[in-house]
Amino acid sequence: MSKYSLDEFVKNTGQKDLGQGKFELERDRMLEVNLNGRVWIKRGSMVAYLGDVKFTREGVMEHGLGKMMKKAVTGEGVSLTKAEGAGKVYLADSGKKISVLNLKNESIYVNGNDLLAFEESINWDIKMMKKVAGMMAGGLFNVKLEGTGMVAITTFFDPLTLKVTNDRPVYTDPNATVAWSGNLNPDIKTDISLKTFVGRSSGESIQMAFKGEGFVVIQPYEEIPYVTPTA
Repeated sequence: MSKYSLDEFVKNTGQKDLGQGKFELERDRMLEVNLNGRVWIKRGSMVAYLGDVKFTREGVMEHGLGKMMKKAVTGEGVSLTKAEGAGKVYLADSGKKISVLNLKNESIYVNGNDLLAFEESINWDIKMMKKVAGMMAGGLFNVKLEGTGMVAITTFFDPLTLKVTNDRPVYTDPNATVAWSGNLNPDIKTDISLKTFVGRSSGESIQMAFKGEGFVVIQPYEEIPYVTPTA
């Protein structure tokens, strides 16, 4: 086989069955869902599929009145699609890196922008940090996922996980915060002295303060732009 031939390209880039389960990392930035039933995926994340699969946009009242009202407040950030049937579904989101988490009666909070897919067995709810709504475009909302099943999240570049302990709290930039353990409830801290930093002169700088025992996941990228607060 000659170097750079079409045959070599197809062989090197072809799909491979890795035997990782329902959620399989086909590439660092491509998730393969071995579908036999139903999963929830981020709207617009499907890039290809094989087999008998039906995609249905999330209904307005599909998850009850409470979640409908929360979605009305948080906007389109947690827009879901049902993928049902039998086959293979390939998901990606703007070339972001994908991490798969296998929850075992555990819980985790994920920034709404960074949730790619989760199994139907996972319970979820939308949470909103209202204190930052006037400081960040769209505020800061996240999704609490709990139960047993697979969850896929995305990050710009490689994620970094920091441990939070009672004697060592962790403070993060909300723009770069991706996820944290379900037992943590971060506070919002404002620091006027930081507003002199480049790109932060329009208002107070804010941080998320994590205290207790758990972990927080950050990415080397500021995903949610700041906006000038209105009176």
